[in-house]
Amino acid sequence: MDEKKYWVGFNHVRGIGAVRFQRLLECFGNLEKAWNAPEIELKRAGIGDKSLVNLVRFRREHDLDHIYENILKKDIKILTCMDDDYPQQLKQINNPPPVLYVKGEMVREDACSVAVVGTRQITAYGKSLVQELGRVLAQNHITVISGLARGVDAEAHRTALEVNGRTIAVLGCGIDIIYPPENRALANQIIEHGALISDYAPGTQPEGINFPPRNRIIAGLSLATIVVEAGARSGALITASFAADQGKDVFAVPGSIYAPQSKGTNKLIFDGAHPLIRFDSIFEILGLDNVQYQKKTQSELPTDEAQLLVLKILQKEALHIDDIQAISQLPIERVSSALSFLELEGFVQRTGNMTFSAVYDFKEEYS
Repeated sequence: MDEKKYWVGFNHVRGIGAVRFQRLLECFGNLEKAWNAPEIELKRAGIGDKSLVNLVRFRREHDLDHIYENILKKDIKILTCMDDDYPQQLKQINNPPPVLYVKGEMVREDACSVAVVGTRQITAYGKSLVQELGRVLAQNHITVISGLARGVDAEAHRTALEVNGRTIAVLGCGIDIIYPPENRALANQIIEHGALISDYAPGTQPEGINFPPRNRIIAGLSLATIVVEAGARSGALITASFAADQGKDVFAVPGSIYAPQSKGTNKLIFDGAHPLIRFDSIFEILGLDNVQYQKKTQSELPTDEAQLLVLKILQKEALHIDDIQAISQLPIERVSSALSFLELEGFVQRTGNMTFSAVYDFKEEYS
């Protein structure tokens, strides 16, 4: 049986998150050994008393093979943070979720993505703006990330789909439970033209405590977060806070100082977020203003040896400039120069603070 079933098993146990997953891997080498370890060894590995009780009860009362097979029967893909196809941008945040459940398909181009979030009580102004924003992003091949909630989230997903763009919804419940239920048809459309993602075990109900961690994933998957409308205590502000903590750009749409839905966005701008007063500023600030140009130059590989080497290194995963230098053994100034050229010509893109990923695969003759 696939060792992923043990990742799924631990993911079902309340109190075992990313830090303890990592600790179990360090102590036991793999999660199969950890799953079958006696209680005393698990305690030595740092599993607290409450989590240990939950784990022992779960192992005793559930058939892990049956749980795992049922997940696969529902066409749910399981990604662990050790997998090559685990989203690279998400892998770079502190303590990335150990397990992701996916319905639909994530593609390499989804690395070029922006989160669009906001209030459930969307106004006519907010709806109009989200519709225009969603179209602009999707038509420029930028994947729209949001949370499938009522209001801004749903409108962002829906607009991207209407112009044949890609969109990804991150859920605050099990991937087999659509919340809110009125967005079930929208969720099915997203599966066809993007993906649903959750780090919660299938069957997990949508509880309030689940949504802040969900917002952290939304920010982690995205190059930047745009808050369209948000009240003073909106969950969208939590997403923006996570994005800022991850070193990513935050944009906020300014609004009337009298409008409740603009109190949060205006506060974000006061605190340093980019005021979104024209859409092309998104592309300029993120270095994506040459998206269309990139499509024209993908077959024109550089001839400089350093540039080719750096591009080849970035084929497998996104890397920080220091890691690129260590692998290439080139002087850091040569790596920096190569990255500047490759980014300008559209061969690589910035996916974080001094972190880069390749935009296009090598042609066969160069691989």
